[in-house]
Amino acid sequence: MALHVIVGAGPVGTATARLLAARGEEVRLLSRRGGGPDGVQLVAADASDAATLARHTSGATALYSCAGPAYHRWPTDWPPLGAALLHAAESSGAVLVTTGNLYAYGAVDGPMTEQLPARPNSVKGEVRAKLWADALAAHEAGRIRTAEVRGSDYLGAGALSAFTALVLPKILAGKRAAAPADLDAPHSWTHVGDVARTLVAVAADERAWGRAWHAPTAPAMSVRRLATRAAELAGAPAARVTTMPAVALRLAGLVNPLAREMVEVQYQLRAPFVLDSSAATAAFGIEPTPTDDALRETIGGLREPARS
Repeated sequence: MALHVIVGAGPVGTATARLLAARGEEVRLLSRRGGGPDGVQLVAADASDAATLARHTSGATALYSCAGPAYHRWPTDWPPLGAALLHAAESSGAVLVTTGNLYAYGAVDGPMTEQLPARPNSVKGEVRAKLWADALAAHEAGRIRTAEVRGSDYLGAGALSAFTALVLPKILAGKRAAAPADLDAPHSWTHVGDVARTLVAVAADERAWGRAWHAPTAPAMSVRRLATRAAELAGAPAARVTTMPAVALRLAGLVNPLAREMVEVQYQLRAPFVLDSSAATAAFGIEPTPTDDALRETIGGLREPARS
């Protein structure tokens, strides 16, 4: 039984841990608080401490980076964590598979494929581009084996995005919601379970290493249509969504760190933002979770605290 080490107990890390445990693998999940699902070894640790992470990764077959530093702390918190992950992968020999995103591409015209160059137009995009460049350089130098799995805004239990934070709770409560978006622009939404399935598939296939993959993602759907469908599935009143002016988000950012950090990446919601994930589906046979199923899980996750 192989040891799989996961860093981060968020929605993707939790989904990955459950998937591996269900397959009978030995799973060790590291997070600052030491939380996570049943059936896996839970460890409270600071993964940005290189020595600590290397110790917990010793003997592992695969190391999965599913961590998510606070949005406003990416420039300070990601570099030491990225360096620790590279050190752990090199010292243990474990293949490092990182959960990435689409920020490094910057604003693009047309569907995003893995062949697009890194042209970040935001501070957060520059951070993500540097993390992957460092990992790929170590891979090409023969120091580590690595790959990256990228997704768009998440749907699923615990998923955090502009839609799940600003729109969906209002829709479920029968209230009007405002989104910093072109409500009718096509937008890709990736299910966290599909990210987990792709991470595991990539880790197990050496032919998949040394490159980035897009997690299988359902056909794009606008914010307005997603909100409408969420209300229908939840049995809530008809969705009412309006566009939040850019200036409103900037004003909110004066007091809200999350809103402040969203300003530079508004381009992702103000124009078409479509992910082409056909390569991963062809390579691994992973079909994306239908959007209705992903929405049901997202809604269930938001309603769960109310039941407890």
